[in-house]
Amino acid sequence: MSLFIGSTFSPEDLDVLRNALDAWCAEKRIDIKSPEAQLAASAALDLYQSGNNNAERLLAALRGHKGL
Repeated sequence: MSLFIGSTFSPEDLDVLRNALDAWCAEKRIDIKSPEAQLAASAALDLYQSGNNNAERLLAALRGHKGL
């Protein structure tokens, strides 16, 4: 799991992250509270901070993530 010491997320950032994660979970038929969703949320944070900063790009990056 990643540590984001000093990272600050705006409400808009959180909306992008949540929308992409919700869509990914719906596609995979995974409960948002499951360990798989927690792993995806961690990956989403990493992917978001590496430039996938809109819901469409983030969802595409989650779909292509090898660890998920």
